[in-house]
Amino acid sequence: MAQAFELEAFSRDDQGKGASRRLRRVERKIPAIVYGGEGKSPKPITLWHNDLKKAIENEAFFTHIISLKIDGKKEDVIIKDLQRHPYKPILTHADFLRVEKGHKINVNVPIHFLNEESAPAIKLQGGSVYRETMEVEVTCLPDDLPEYIEVDLYEMELEQILHLSDLNVPKGVEIVALQQGEDHDHPVVAIHKPKGKKADQAGGEAAGEEGEEEEGGED
Repeated sequence: MAQAFELEAFSRDDQGKGASRRLRRVERKIPAIVYGGEGKSPKPITLWHNDLKKAIENEAFFTHIISLKIDGKKEDVIIKDLQRHPYKPILTHADFLRVEKGHKINVNVPIHFLNEESAPAIKLQGGSVYRETMEVEVTCLPDDLPEYIEVDLYEMELEQILHLSDLNVPKGVEIVALQQGEDHDHPVVAIHKPKGKKADQAGGEAAGEEGEEEEGGED
């Protein structure tokens, strides 16, 4: 996958809560850590807060290789964790994992659900979509990392459930849960008929439409 994101970073020597608060308040930076990589030690760094905040507005940031320019030297990484202030729109810390060619990585990839409004089971039969998960953990080589995985709801039938094993993943990509056995083939999405009042209303609307069609045919 082509690199689409680049961030400037700086080595960090002073650590601790006091230093982190000073970074955020005075320098408008946040502390972070880069770890992983064979024979490499974790490296404390700092990033410009607003640059990272802008980058994460793009969903693709979380599933792309990021080029971190640390003191002018580039390292390929993926973001593994991001901490935020409990009630302020402020980022407080980030974890980055080094990426090496030939070494697989584990990444949570978002699921995009397609054709929800036009799927017959929903539009014509009154079904409701029940999303069991919005992302899936995959393992693959860095160049094979997908930005997202698509699930097309158009062909789904009423009361049908799609599981992890039903997902169409690109070549070279494996779903981590499925490597742990059939017991981990969790549901992803289902279309069920609404219960109670909603179901009655849907049935009444459908019957009304049929009645209108019959009346129109007699004219």
